[in-house]
Parts: sequence; C-alpha cells; structure tokens
Amino acid sequence: MDEDFGVTGAHTEVELLVDVPIDELWPVITDLSRYGDWSPECTYAAWLDGWTGPEVGARYEARNRFPDGLVTHVLCVVTAATAPYAFGWDVYGGDPETHEPFAAWRYDLRPAVRPVQTVVRQSFTHGPGDSGARAAVRADPANAAAILQGRLDQLRHNMKSTIGAMVCDVVPGHRAV
Repeated sequence: MDEDFGVTGAHTEVELLVDVPIDELWPVITDLSRYGDWSPECTYAAWLDGWTGPEVGARYEARNRFPDGLVTHVLCVVTAATAPYAFGWDVYGGDPETHEPFAAWRYDLRPAVRPVQTVVRQSFTHGPGDSGARAAVRADPANAAAILQGRLDQLRHNMKSTIGAMVCDVVPGHRAV
C-alpha cells in the first residue's frame, strides 16, 4: 500500500464577510449552473438523474480545468443541504458505490451582526480517494509536504475568488469585506 503523505484529511478553508443577506446568498451558492462563470477551476456543473436543486443524495457532474491544462470530469454527491445555512458535497472520480471520495467541499453560511451581511465559510478536505494531489505527492515524495501545501494554498485562493465573483456578479455593487 502506498504512503499517504498527509493527503487524507488535509484541510483548508476561508471565511469571508460579504455584503449580501443570507437569504439572497443561499440561492447563489447552490446555483450550479453558474459555477463555471465564477470559479477559477470549475468550468461546468449540472444536476444529474432528474435532480434540480440541493438535496442530500442529489448527484451532479462537474468539470475542472487546472493551470497545467489538465481537465477532469467528476461526479459529486450532495452531503449537506440545509437552506440557507449549509451546502456540501463529496467528489468522486468514479461511481460512488465503488469508489472512495477524493474530496469533501462545504459552504456554511451564518447571518452576520448586520442583517445585510453574511459570514461565508467554504471548506475543503481531502478524502482517501485517488486524487490528483495524491498522484502528485506519490510522484515526488521528497517534496510531498510542499506539493500538498501548494495545492491547499491554491484552493484557498480559488475559494476567495469564487465567493467574490458570486457576490459581485449576482449583486452588483456588493463586495466581500
């Protein structure tokens, strides 16, 4: 069995205060059709199997493009859907019935002190599945820690960009604080 090099359970998150009320932000966070417009990495997402919105167990497909040109196609399964507070999903490289998730993503929203603002926390945790990060550290075990930290830093940057784009695009004139 290969060494894990700290990939499983590696975690990062961002927390931002945005000038959008929670009830206005929830439908934006859960609008998969717009993820390709907002995310530096996710280029496409769409519900599958007749699902039309976030419910635990709902499935959707997504495509990602990385700076090195690699394009991936993944299957996601919703793990949290509590309007307007939590939206989460696991990411699979294959059938969830036979593969382990290689990532878990989650948005947690909570009202801020001012009712026109929301605190948004987005988090990412590597799972045990066979992800690109796992392949990268296996290919260069001497630099595993730096490779993994670089990926987590990249994800944190992308999270901030995505949340900022969501807020600015959907509610012109609003900004992340």
